[in-house]
Amino acid sequence: MSSSESGQVGHALVEFSLHGIFPEEDVSSRQVSVRDLAPALKSLASARSKLESDIHKINEETAPDVNQWVANAKSLEDDISRSRTWANDIVRRSQAPDVSGKAIQEAEDKVEFLRREAQYNQQVHRALGGIKHVNELLDQVEQARDERRILDSLHLLENTILVSKSCRVMKLLDLRAFELKSAVHDVFDHVWDSLVRVDKENRRVAVFESREDEQMSLADAVVGLKAYKEVDQRMTLFWHNVDEAILSPRTNIEAQKLPRIQMENSHLTLTGNADKTVTSLFSDLDQVMTYFFERLPEELVHSLSNVMMPDLIPRIIGTWLDNAVPASLKEMDEFQHVTDSVREFCGRLRHLHFSGFQELQEWVDDAPKVWLTKCREKALDSVRTKLAQGLGQTKEVERVETQTVSKSEGKELAANGAISSGNDDWDAAWSDGEAARKGGNNIKPEANEDDGTDAWGWGDDDGGDEQKEAPAEKHPAEPPDEEDAAEAWGWGEEDATEAVPEEPETKPASSSTRELTLKETYNISSLPEPVLALVSAVLEDAASLIGFLYNDASYLSERLSDLSKNWKTREELAPRAIAMLRLDNDIKALQSFATRAYASEMSTQRTVLRDLLGGSQSLLQQDGLDSSDLDAQVDNAIGHVRATAATWSTILSRSAWSQAVGSLVDTIAAKLVSDVMDLAGIGQDEAYNIASLIARITELDNLFLPHDAPKDAVPTTAEYAGSWLRLKYLSEVLQSNLQDVRYLWMESELSLYFTVEEVIELISLSFVDNARTREVVKEIEVNPQPLSGR
Repeated sequence: MSSSESGQVGHALVEFSLHGIFPEEDVSSRQVSVRDLAPALKSLASARSKLESDIHKINEETAPDVNQWVANAKSLEDDISRSRTWANDIVRRSQAPDVSGKAIQEAEDKVEFLRREAQYNQQVHRALGGIKHVNELLDQVEQARDERRILDSLHLLENTILVSKSCRVMKLLDLRAFELKSAVHDVFDHVWDSLVRVDKENRRVAVFESREDEQMSLADAVVGLKAYKEVDQRMTLFWHNVDEAILSPRTNIEAQKLPRIQMENSHLTLTGNADKTVTSLFSDLDQVMTYFFERLPEELVHSLSNVMMPDLIPRIIGTWLDNAVPASLKEMDEFQHVTDSVREFCGRLRHLHFSGFQELQEWVDDAPKVWLTKCREKALDSVRTKLAQGLGQTKEVERVETQTVSKSEGKELAANGAISSGNDDWDAAWSDGEAARKGGNNIKPEANEDDGTDAWGWGDDDGGDEQKEAPAEKHPAEPPDEEDAAEAWGWGEEDATEAVPEEPETKPASSSTRELTLKETYNISSLPEPVLALVSAVLEDAASLIGFLYNDASYLSERLSDLSKNWKTREELAPRAIAMLRLDNDIKALQSFATRAYASEMSTQRTVLRDLLGGSQSLLQQDGLDSSDLDAQVDNAIGHVRATAATWSTILSRSAWSQAVGSLVDTIAAKLVSDVMDLAGIGQDEAYNIASLIARITELDNLFLPHDAPKDAVPTTAEYAGSWLRLKYLSEVLQSNLQDVRYLWMESELSLYFTVEEVIELISLSFVDNARTREVVKEIEVNPQPLSGR
């Protein structure tokens, strides 16, 4: 056997002796000869020497500690021996028959001393055991720190609670625990930075749930943050870094180019260009919030909301949303998109469990008030700006007034200089007038002559020197009529298309009078014209709000009424300040305006319906129309009612909607009932056709049913359309025989909706005059109110 093979045997014996490692198969299965023993013994001797050397070295390194522990143990052993000797002495003395009182006292003192000594020794033993345990825990903390097991380190540190720090050993252990906690915190910072990365220079943000090279996950990091009480502090720092890295550049509306936020390889980064629309902004913010929600634990999301929203939401409102509020109705469609985006973003934040965005929710909920405030502020600011600029450059304007004066008054005005001396035609005009009277009507006016005003210098285009101006006497402006301030708006002219007043015929001026146009000029500042332009713009916007006039005017009157009441009850205001607010007339004007706007719209819709049903003609007596044409007319009227009802459903309240639509339905019902009553006679086929038309119309009942109403629900149409049940009972009469008509009158409720005369007329239209008919008519006449006795 070679020397290497003999060495393998020795190595196997050493490994098995020291570490308990069983040799490999090829070594353990070999035959061991006498030659192998010498090398094996040599290897064992060498291992023994090395082991003794290591033990000696360890003894030298730990000798001070060991000697100290040996000394303490020896001292403790001496104390125990001494205590045992004292105890034996006490026992021996207690067994002695003759013991003096002094000896007994000494024995008791020794017993007490021994008891205290034993108690002290036990305390020392426990303290030494506790010190040893804490020291071992700190060793484990140090090992866990080196292995980057942060949670284990923190849990171990929680167990190293030192009750007393009075002795030097305890102080040293406490100092070591503090140093280890600081060291663990440094390792925790490193692990946190690897999980949550914000690269301000490259505008990148990354949040990882875990890392392959780290044993701590982000969920575990929350435990660490709680242990160090740094949750809010850490998320505040994280928010400021994120804001500086990506959100602040993205929300800077004053920048020439705005970057776009997008996700690249699990990173949020700024790249490319984004438009300056609110929709685009909220799209990017939604991406950021979703990223944080999906990657941050819920506790961190809540803490992030507390520091992020008070900073981000006011910035968005102040720099983006307030600028997106239009000052006119022309941009209202775009503003609607803005409010939709804000509302959708608020819903998204709520879904992602973010909090603290109440200010944004209130903004979108109060969007109408925000718009009104913006319009008011713009109007006031424009006026204030003009006022701050002073009166500006004055402008000459002209007031023109036409009066009818007699010849003597005209000459007096000319003599007083009211008419310029250059008007040589003044006397000629009177002379011409006298000649015209003498000549009668034989003289025909020229085709291009007007009503005689040219004789007074009005409209002369040839040369400014011949313009004749007569200053009129200046009258103080009359106060506006406060009976209905809405007249000035031009709204509420009911049935404007139906009753157009005829223009009065122009009466020839008396031969002794003339129409005199008086003109005068005066100067105004630069303030009135921009105010007039502002009023004109407001009126143009108001014209486009025709569909909401009733709601808007009613709402304004209610709010102004509340404002007036609250203003008058404010105790901190001076009486003069309270008296400054005079809104009663304006509130009445708005209320009247709302009522008239509603009435005007209803009148227009009723006119449309009547026109669809034949207008002033009877629907049933139109020449050249067959039953299909009548069906088409009725269908058009029904379709118009349904379309109008659908439009009003998004504008009016339910009660106002029911009244308005009920009025339209009543218009159709009343028109058809009236047209039937105007017929000269009703044949069987015609009665059937009329009943079919009524059946089509009564399908409008479903408008007055809730969406989820059961099949047996009763429509409320009759509550809002007074002629509705008249129409239905008319259909019953047209489809009934004489006996049924009698039953409808005597037993049913026909008498509640038709008079005796109307029912008799319907009988005469529908039935042949015979004895039976006359009998039923007589019975109806005898019982004009058959239900009164029930």
